[in-house]
Amino acid sequence: MMTHTQAPLPYAMDALEPYMSQETLKYHYGKHHKTYVDNLNRLVVGTPFENSSLEEIVAQADGPLFNNAAQAWNHDLFFLTLSPHAKTAPEGALKKAIERDFGSVEAFKEQFDKAAVGLFGSGWVWLAETPEGTLQILAESNAGNPLRKGLKTLMGVDVWEHSYYIDTRNSRPEYLKNFWKLLDWSVVEQRFEAQ
Repeated sequence: MMTHTQAPLPYAMDALEPYMSQETLKYHYGKHHKTYVDNLNRLVVGTPFENSSLEEIVAQADGPLFNNAAQAWNHDLFFLTLSPHAKTAPEGALKKAIERDFGSVEAFKEQFDKAAVGLFGSGWVWLAETPEGTLQILAESNAGNPLRKGLKTLMGVDVWEHSYYIDTRNSRPEYLKNFWKLLDWSVVEQRFEAQ
């Protein structure tokens, strides 16, 4: 049976300060994310998915197994997109695609923020690419993600309260300001360019 693990953080727990505190990472990565992975490994036993990749489980499972698998996958992608030495703007082909589909990088960020602030309750907001090469912003409740829709996921932001309540209390807009300072566009570019 396959055992799923958290992607290790490529930075120290205090490396994202002052934009994301060590305390937030201890709870968000160390407890919430870990719990999703632990639950996934418990729930997958005895199912048709016990030897499946995380991506296969997210794409095909339902109920609690989907929820925990998707949250494990979502958090891996989220944490690996952040960096204390983030490239703060896209370049090259990704920048051109953003300008083509949203008008400008600033217009994209405004639309992304609007989707993230406007998402009722808990969930995720994503930048994804369709099979035709168009970029889309998707707001998904709970554990929803673009993988489920057959889209290529480029980046996402967690808007569950556990991701920001310690640092910004109930201010999701303030959390998003900090998110843009930590988002490493070089990682997003690599995902965009990967086949």
